[in-house]
Amino acid sequence: MKRLFPSAAVRALRCAALAIAAGALPPAAHAAALDTPLTCNETGHQFIADLAGQQLIDPKPTRVESNSINAFSPAQGADLTAFGFRVFAVVGYEKDDPMFRVGDSEPVARSAYGVVVFGSESKVRDAVTAAGGTAIVHRVAPLITAIFCKRS
Repeated sequence: MKRLFPSAAVRALRCAALAIAAGALPPAAHAAALDTPLTCNETGHQFIADLAGQQLIDPKPTRVESNSINAFSPAQGADLTAFGFRVFAVVGYEKDDPMFRVGDSEPVARSAYGVVVFGSESKVRDAVTAAGGTAIVHRVAPLITAIFCKRS
């Protein structure tokens, strides 16, 4: 029986299909739970620098609030959680630190950092409290909550 494709051609097609499929897949995800740093024992610089150094966030802020809080996006493929809730933004500020841009009003604190998660304020507060956390839990919008540490 005569083959329609020589075996070398079949192997080449298989390799091409695998290469196309591999290119269509997202890069390997980097998962990180941020519970420990959210015990509020770090500075804003340390928190943001550690995440940027691990390539878990984009090192350039995507937004700067008037109170100087800089918002950073998780890096593509990063799967960040805090107390079991998915993180969709990381925030921070450190006075006189070139890593952060300054807003146009009084800074929220000398040093501050945290995350914004998907979850109700009560459920997030319960999870932080159950873990022995001292972070400030604040409702941002329905089912969007900030977990925040600050030093005056």
